[in-house]
Amino acid sequence: MTSWFGRVLARLRGTAELPERFDGVLGTDERVLASALSPEGALVATNHGLWIPEPTGSRRIGWHLVNRAVWRDGVLVLTEASEHRSAGGAVLLRDLPRRRFRLESPGRLPDVVHTRVTGSIRSTQYRELPMGGARFVRRRVPGRNGTVLQVRPDRDADERTLAEYADEVARRLADEERGSG
Repeated sequence: MTSWFGRVLARLRGTAELPERFDGVLGTDERVLASALSPEGALVATNHGLWIPEPTGSRRIGWHLVNRAVWRDGVLVLTEASEHRSAGGAVLLRDLPRRRFRLESPGRLPDVVHTRVTGSIRSTQYRELPMGGARFVRRRVPGRNGTVLQVRPDRDADERTLAEYADEVARRLADEERGSG
């Protein structure tokens, strides 16, 4: 258990405390928002992302890479996206296999995860294009100004052509964010 001083200090800072089973190293400006334990280890939500337990130690997933998080019947199911291919100012994503975490005393963690994931999304739109369909999502990335354009292609989409199209869309959006569009 964390010392009474650690608990008081966390409350004064407006943060939650780290569970003892957490073995990650937080960034200097990273604040703990909520945490919960699972049989695999500690899950910790911060302003930068969600720390999950791995066999080699805790690993942080940035909020912009949590594609989906579902809380049901005491289990948090996460779908993480990986940045598969750069497309100039955009990035093409692929979903990684779902991870399931049965949480012991989940507390605020499911609510914080939901709020942070949905809060990172600025806009989302599905487009059926000649090169195949894709979902275009503008998301905020913790610690960076502006947004990133993420593109999740359908399985049958021509990724090379879609990447060129996504780069053009990202350039237009960047111009718009700078106020010159």
